[in-house]
Parts: sequence; C-alpha cells; structure tokens
Amino acid sequence: MKSHVISGAGGLQLHLVETGKVTGRPILFIHGFSQCWLTWLRQMNSTLAHDYRLIAMDLRGHGLSDKPRDAYGDSRLWADDVAVVIKTFRLDQPVLCGWSYGPLVILDYLRHHGEDDIAGANFVGGITKLGSDAAVSVLTPEFLALVPDFFSPQAEDSVRSLNALLTLCHSESLSSVDRYRMLGYNLSVPPHVREALFSRAIDNDDLLPRLRKPVLVTHGKADAVVKTDVIDRQMRRLGSADIEMMDTGHACFWDDAPAYNESLREFVEAL
Repeated sequence: MKSHVISGAGGLQLHLVETGKVTGRPILFIHGFSQCWLTWLRQMNSTLAHDYRLIAMDLRGHGLSDKPRDAYGDSRLWADDVAVVIKTFRLDQPVLCGWSYGPLVILDYLRHHGEDDIAGANFVGGITKLGSDAAVSVLTPEFLALVPDFFSPQAEDSVRSLNALLTLCHSESLSSVDRYRMLGYNLSVPPHVREALFSRAIDNDDLLPRLRKPVLVTHGKADAVVKTDVIDRQMRRLGSADIEMMDTGHACFWDDAPAYNESLREFVEAL
C-alpha cells in the first residue's frame, strides 16, 4: 500500500492510502464518523485489489488528515475534497463507496460537482440528512444516547462512548486486537471535530430523485446505529438504487467481508 498526502479544499492536508491494480476501475472508499481509512482494511487487503484500484481517504479532521478547529460546516469543502482526490489521482469514472456518514460526503460531492465524473456509488449503512427530527428518527436510541459524550473534552467520556459505539457497529464480538486498533483511530479524532460533524444541517431529499448514476444501498438487518427504517424513509427516494440487506450489523463490510466484497464486485462489474 502507498500513502499519500495531498492538498484538499482550502489547502487542508488530506491523507490517503492506495493499493490494487493501477489500470483497474477505481473505487474510492469514504469512512464514517470518527473513523479513518483503516475502516476498510478488509477491502484493501482483499482480492478486490487484484482487479481494482483501491483508494481510501482520511476525511478532514480524521486519521492523518489535518484537524483544524473550524473547517466542517460548509458542504462545498467536503465536496471539493472528494473532487480534488478524483482530479489528483486521475480517477477515471470511480465508484464512490461511503459508510454511515460517508454517503453524506458523497452527496455533498454530487450536489456541487454532479455525476458526470463518477460511475456510481455504494451507500453502506448510510444516512442522507442531518439536523432535523426526520434525520434523527432513523438513528437508534442506543446510538443517540452516546452522542453527548462524543463531544466531551474528558478522555474518559470519549473512551467510554466510542468503545460503546464500536460494540453497536458490529453484530459479533471484536477481537481485542481489532477493538483496540479501532478505538485508537476513533480517539484520534478530536471532540471538536466530532461535534462539528453532528452540527451540520443537511437535507438531500431534493437531490436524491435526480440522481441517475447507479447506486447500491447496502444495509445490515441487525444495524444498531441506523435503523432499517432509513431504507423506506430516505433511500427509496433514489431513483436508481438497488437495495441489498445483509445479515450483519452497521459495519456490513467488516462483519461479513467476503459477502460484502462479492456484492461490491458484482455492482462494479455491471457498470
């Protein structure tokens, strides 16, 4: 794997990791809230790398990317970060693959840059809006109960809430090695970044029906973070979506990586 640092929107430094077949169809992986590129280890280290060019980015405020105090409220910044990655790496018709918060970033990109430069998108355990009662209604009470401590400056609060988040994300117990690695990169995101992400007010109801490039919606039947209600309340507004329900938790791509990877492969091959 190769690591890269590039200048994103506003000059913010973004960290990315690349692997796979240089001439293959590009897949750009976009992680969720308080995560990093390591979220996608079971894809980056899989047979997908034999056939596709795989790029996983650390979103602004996450992983090894810059973490300024105030650079998260503007939809255009998130959109331009993705656009810069596509341009800098010369990604020809990539598939954008986002988990949880990741589809919000993909929709930021689509709102400001359109669909012409991508082949399609995969929304995994995703949401499409924030900052309203309707948006909150698809999040589980167990997840919402953790939110206040996500923003706490106290390390004990962050450790407790983020450790509980990891348990909610997965339908089976994590190994101690995986749990502590995941907890480490969750904790590397400062509380001010976590709070800024949830302070955004976004509603993509107007955008969803207008999208024409193929979208694969992947959701876990046992998702304990985003209710399966999100499919009917939000995702079915996508006019070009195929919906796949997996026997997993919130992190479909981790809980059953072989099945998820095969589903992603079938989607990409059909484009």
